[in-house]
Amino acid sequence: MTPLYVTLDTCRKGRRFDIKIPLCLALLFLSFLVVSIACHSPASVLTGLDQIHDHQQLFSDKNIGLVTNHTAVNQHGMHIVDVFAAMPGVRVVAIYSPEHGVRGAVAAGEAIENGIDPAGIPVYSLYGEAKKPTAAMLSSVEMLVFDMQDIGARFYTYIWTLYYAMCAAAENNIPFVVLDRPNPLADRTEGPLLDRTYASFVGLLPLPVRHGMTVGELAQLFYGEGWLGDGLALDLTVIPLRHWRRDMWYDETGLAFVAPSPNMPTLETATVYPGTCLLEGTNVSEGRGSDSPFLLFGAPWIESDELCERLNALQIAGVRFVPAEFTPVSLPGKAVRPKYEKARCCGARVIITDRQELDAFSMGVAVVKTLFDLYPDFHFLRNGYFDNLAGTDKIRLAIQSGGSLEEIQNIWAADLRAFALKKQQYSIYPEKITHTRHKDSNILLF
Repeated sequence: MTPLYVTLDTCRKGRRFDIKIPLCLALLFLSFLVVSIACHSPASVLTGLDQIHDHQQLFSDKNIGLVTNHTAVNQHGMHIVDVFAAMPGVRVVAIYSPEHGVRGAVAAGEAIENGIDPAGIPVYSLYGEAKKPTAAMLSSVEMLVFDMQDIGARFYTYIWTLYYAMCAAAENNIPFVVLDRPNPLADRTEGPLLDRTYASFVGLLPLPVRHGMTVGELAQLFYGEGWLGDGLALDLTVIPLRHWRRDMWYDETGLAFVAPSPNMPTLETATVYPGTCLLEGTNVSEGRGSDSPFLLFGAPWIESDELCERLNALQIAGVRFVPAEFTPVSLPGKAVRPKYEKARCCGARVIITDRQELDAFSMGVAVVKTLFDLYPDFHFLRNGYFDNLAGTDKIRLAIQSGGSLEEIQNIWAADLRAFALKKQQYSIYPEKITHTRHKDSNILLF
């Protein structure tokens, strides 16, 4: 029997050759190649929503309330409302909207109104007069489901919508399900634990600024620590991620990045946000009203070259600063009356050189301290917002009293050690992917 061959064309020193390889060997080589690629290319992460059909019985024949927004899409780009609408026996009877609205098109801090979704479902605002669903809002609901992409910073308000929704579910004896999503900033923790004296909707509970947990893990923490209220019980289920490791950044998951809010357009923005967001508590623009919020900062009275020279002299790991100018303007749905609107601002652009080395919160503190030391026109806002963001007054007081950066960073060192132990108790995901069952029977690891 004549063997079958595959002919390959190749060139050497300008000459063309035909190479004949037996078909059986070619197929064997290709099979090894496919296996090799499969072994070295991690599978795309599956969110809780991506696995919803594996848990259909959990939702069957129930009136569902969705605490959600535009980020709740599956791997095919289908929104959670449409996913649930296609499931037999499942009825979505209410939607609860966080800051920025269900469609994610409302500027930060702007109140959200109640309304009706295009599918005809009532939408209740959780970023207006009510931050927590009322009994009336929940009157027809038999199960609450939370699905929202967080950013991984304490002052990003979606996790506090999660907390209040859990409280409401516990108070009204309604089962609560979290469809988990990755922490975009991986596992690292930064900054002080919140002192409850400074609690607000940009921080209600003692978490560090960069908490390193998924929303599913945070839900376990909120409940497990008794933070929902004394004696309150909650039927809590977390549908976990698959193929996710704690060290993964969002761009390593294979998932499409959906901007979770108008001023969080990229993962790069999210990476510096735990630090440069501190500028919201000062009279320096954090870049709202520009094309690079949180990556740009400045004010009319700053001298760009001087500032960048001083900041770069600190040799902050993972970043450098380059002089920048910008003019903040109002942008519908993105920035309403930004600081220094229509005024030319000078300052700096943050360039990330190594995100693994960057401690964004420490960087933000260094920026604020440098601005305080250099410019008499700099001040902290009198409304105390800087302390709300930092979660303490100790950092501001240390800056104002001339403390060194090392002294200031020591303020939260013990906090992070204590939180690491607590965080470990509620960790759903190991460093390496396993196939086992979590100690809580309502959580499965894959």
